[in-house]
Amino acid sequence: MVGLLQRNGCILKLFLALFLFLSLVGAPAVEARIRHYKWEVKYEYKSPDCFKKLVITINGRSPGPTILAQQGDTIIVELTNSLWTENVAIHWHGIRQIGTPWSDGTEGVTQCPIVPGDTFKYQFVVDRPGTYLYHAHYGMQREAGLYGSIRVALPDGESEPFSYDYDRSIILNDWYHKSTYEHAVGLSSLNFSWVGEPQSLLIQGKGRFDCSKLTTPSLDPDVCNATNPECSPYAMTVVPSKTYRLRVASLTALSALSFQIEGHNMTVVEADGHYVEPFVVKNLFLYSGETYSVLIKADQDPSRNYWMTTNVVTRNATTPPGLAILNYYPNHPRRSPPAVPPAGPAWDNVRARLDQSLAIKAHQGFIHTPPPTSDRVIVLLNTQNKVNGYVRWSVNNVSFTHPHTPYLIALKQNLTEAFDQTSPPDGYDFVNYDIYKKPNNTEATVSNGIYRLQFNTTVDLILQNANTMNPNNSETHPWHLHGHDFWVLGYGEGKFDRFNDPKKYNLVNPIMKNTVPVHRYGWTALRFRADNPGAWAFHCHIESHFYMGMGVVFESGIDKVGKLPSSIMGCGATRGVHRP
Repeated sequence: MVGLLQRNGCILKLFLALFLFLSLVGAPAVEARIRHYKWEVKYEYKSPDCFKKLVITINGRSPGPTILAQQGDTIIVELTNSLWTENVAIHWHGIRQIGTPWSDGTEGVTQCPIVPGDTFKYQFVVDRPGTYLYHAHYGMQREAGLYGSIRVALPDGESEPFSYDYDRSIILNDWYHKSTYEHAVGLSSLNFSWVGEPQSLLIQGKGRFDCSKLTTPSLDPDVCNATNPECSPYAMTVVPSKTYRLRVASLTALSALSFQIEGHNMTVVEADGHYVEPFVVKNLFLYSGETYSVLIKADQDPSRNYWMTTNVVTRNATTPPGLAILNYYPNHPRRSPPAVPPAGPAWDNVRARLDQSLAIKAHQGFIHTPPPTSDRVIVLLNTQNKVNGYVRWSVNNVSFTHPHTPYLIALKQNLTEAFDQTSPPDGYDFVNYDIYKKPNNTEATVSNGIYRLQFNTTVDLILQNANTMNPNNSETHPWHLHGHDFWVLGYGEGKFDRFNDPKKYNLVNPIMKNTVPVHRYGWTALRFRADNPGAWAFHCHIESHFYMGMGVVFESGIDKVGKLPSSIMGCGATRGVHRP
């Protein structure tokens, strides 16, 4: 009996010593998980806005499945291409791909496309909590329905600087009835044909097109059927008095949007995975590729439902608003709200959109202070051009085109013949270029040259907007950077002043983002550290604009990239390389 007590006493002392040790050094982190998905990408006939057309789906769904994970988890997606006549690639929008640049999913930059019948494995770590996206990054496939959400939670036991009862996600999108093939052919023809305004706006994959407005009525009643349950309005059910975190994202092909909820204010708390100093809005402006978290309180009359609406801004569009229902439990989710849907803000109210951009600051306690100065400044003039008779979008009068061999492979294997070794210019004719006039741009060129950045240096990017080839017209462009976040140092109207505007930069509490707009006839100043080895795209997130050349590629630290998997090869100079 005495021996048993002595042994138990030793065990107790050992336990107490271990407890004291863990309390001093910190308990071991919760083991990260592996989240494994198997996806099949294929065409299916769908009617998201009541009009039946071919849609690219994942496991039969559009939007595709939501990836749910915790910070530090490893995501594995085995993607089978069952499109049969098309290649495919998927980009994990907002995921920095630290240590896995070959999983960024950008065809022509980080991988060869996945050919029909092949299965490709994406594997990466979600290193930060927040709201992210995935979408096609081959041709113009994103606008055909190939997209979805990524929601990354904090590890167990950690908390955010705001509280809520429930978590929901919605994606806003615009929707065309023509196929991506028709759009691509029109954009790349000498007899140029613009894509036009979208027919509908979708909220979480659902919209409502007025079938009576079909330009070529069909004898088949299923071509456009307003009673099809596929296009019944999306309904988000809420419990009265509860607070909801609503993660709102935009993956439009063209449109900038405003989002509003009838009778409810929204408190903005997160942008592109970073906590925001909270501010309240009635209209939330979103540009393609942006994500936000807003808090809403279900504190209105619980006996009825309320409208959620989205409408086009920055363009004088003919597209009708998108409608969804905020369903107060226990009302029926298809019960229409009694009021008229709230009208969105005026499409040409630039001041309101600029004010929201300026209001987004980093949350106190979560500020990542930017370097006080930069090592290099690159000014990117957004222009529209004609090159050899073809209409192109360009940066500093250079229109981007993809090489046949992806940059990551060509750089790592030193394939100097794979792309133009001349870097694009760091600026434009600042003195003589008039951003308010239709440009002459007779010297515009097409190139696949890239910017070489010294590893771990600080780079300033100045996005400068200007007039298009149409008189008195300047379009808003959302720019997205792969592989990095950047500090948003400032916005301004008119031409950027290289000497005076940097004095106005916000170096105290700038928000970090991965996607940002440059407003019409304005400028946006960004700063980032070139600290993630690889080759990374930076481009306008409007589908047709990037397709027409509005983008650049940055390379840094390529010697620090690990051995490339053979699965990303098989095209260009790597044709014939084994792909398991």
